[in-house]
Amino acid sequence: MLYPSSIDRSSGTLRYLTTRFRARQREIGTRWRRLPVGRQALLALAHLRCGDTYARLAAGFGIAVATVYRYIREVIDVLAAAAPTLTEAMKPVRAKAFVILDGALLPIDRIAADTPYYSGRQKRHGMNIQVLTDPFGRLLRVSPALPGSTRDLTAARRHGIIEALAEAHVSAGRTRLTRAPGAPSGCRSGAVDSITGSGDTTAPTPRSAVSANRLATLKGWRLLRKLRCSANRITDIVKAVVVLHHAST
Repeated sequence: MLYPSSIDRSSGTLRYLTTRFRARQREIGTRWRRLPVGRQALLALAHLRCGDTYARLAAGFGIAVATVYRYIREVIDVLAAAAPTLTEAMKPVRAKAFVILDGALLPIDRIAADTPYYSGRQKRHGMNIQVLTDPFGRLLRVSPALPGSTRDLTAARRHGIIEALAEAHVSAGRTRLTRAPGAPSGCRSGAVDSITGSGDTTAPTPRSAVSANRLATLKGWRLLRKLRCSANRITDIVKAVVVLHHAST
């Protein structure tokens, strides 16, 4: 049986994805597909946003499961290539009063023996990502994924986030990174203060609300609620989600 469904994204998001993917197909000289480019983009969007399985999508679009897998992988690769680099993400950071760097664990389907993926703090298997947001929790960048046993500070250093923030003249606090009061936007690192913890009340939005907003943004893409793919593919999936998120805002 088939039934109608919906995706809570605007048609503009689908047009953006279709345009990008059409350009990629022209670049590589694709001549024929079982699905037109717009339908292939819709299939990938349904997978990322709604978490629809390959089998369900194959039945809904009338194609083989292996074809669904190939189509989704192609779209994710195209989107991941368009994700902002760390250097590009630092440009809007310089214009902010402060930014928030926080870690998140994406749950994955792993067995108890997979120790590197187990987060002792959250008591479950997952992949560690470092999320950089503005004061209101809007996503600026999400780092590549590392095994869940990786500590947040270690992950931030390994990705070069701490160094990049220092070069942008923002000190590396554990939770909040801010310029010193009265310091100009182009100030040097000597005029920068670091605020850690959640006791400070100078932020326009409390940290708890920002964290909730950040988590809601990520969990709105249902595929990220429980990833059942190769750990090697998770970084590209996260990049694809971030690109589509920015395209829809």
